[in-house]
Amino acid sequence: MHSKTKILWLSALSCNGNSHSFLNSLEFEALEQRVEWLYHPILESTFTLLEILSLIDFDVDILIIEGSLDRELKREGVSFDEVIYFYAKSAKKVLTVGSCASFGGVFMGDFESRSGLHFKAQKRVDNFCEIWDKTITLSGCPIHPEILTTTLFWLIDGEEILLDSLRRPKQFYAYTIHNGCLRNEYFEYKIDEFSFGELEGCMFYDFGCQGTYTHGSCNKLLWSEVSSKTRVGQPCFGCTEPTFPQKNLWKTKKYMGIPAKLPLGVPKRAYLSITGVAKAFKLERFYKRLMDDSKINRED
Repeated sequence: MHSKTKILWLSALSCNGNSHSFLNSLEFEALEQRVEWLYHPILESTFTLLEILSLIDFDVDILIIEGSLDRELKREGVSFDEVIYFYAKSAKKVLTVGSCASFGGVFMGDFESRSGLHFKAQKRVDNFCEIWDKTITLSGCPIHPEILTTTLFWLIDGEEILLDSLRRPKQFYAYTIHNGCLRNEYFEYKIDEFSFGELEGCMFYDFGCQGTYTHGSCNKLLWSEVSSKTRVGQPCFGCTEPTFPQKNLWKTKKYMGIPAKLPLGVPKRAYLSITGVAKAFKLERFYKRLMDDSKINRED
């Protein structure tokens, strides 16, 4: 019988949202059979937090970090940086779970002392350079549970994981949220959404949807195999990106009617040409509600 993979989960400035999301994974019980939790803030563990903070010398297969790092914060007289340095040196792999640990996220705010493990928003920070090559970034607010469990299974089984420039697995982050969105036809014909929760319309033009330039698999790997934000009539907030969170999440910033940030890889001139043609179409089915056939008051 193979020995269990030893995982140490450290939680910094966090709401524990990634831990709770992880518990909802459909593969959670199968994973539990193959791992030993040296420490986890919620799950039954081999060691207590006080023991972990005393820097016990043991082998770690996978070190998981959740939450924003604060260089000025100490617990029991030990900084979180010291704890990470101590255990990361023996860990085979290091995972940043969630956008706070990856890029600073919600808890970073305007604090100079706070960041993710390797990034402060989009900017690379010099801390922990020596563990860059063994770090895998799993961003999201929270992390999609199946992305985390699948990555852990890959690591346990010794599978090769291709990474992007932010060290995110391409299997999950090479796509945009727009890829697989059921509202793409509305996007193509520039049909806007005017009420949250509706099944019709696109939310890119007026309601701040960031799905066209956000990397992730929410519309390909559904949450609980059921749904996603855009499927239930909410815009994508771009929670997997280094710039998350942004202000005015439900509003599309525009310059003279043109979205300030265009879909990934689309030049402004091409966008104007495409939307000009799209607005010339008046397809009847776009002006009815899907369920009751009542008319929708849409702007031209």
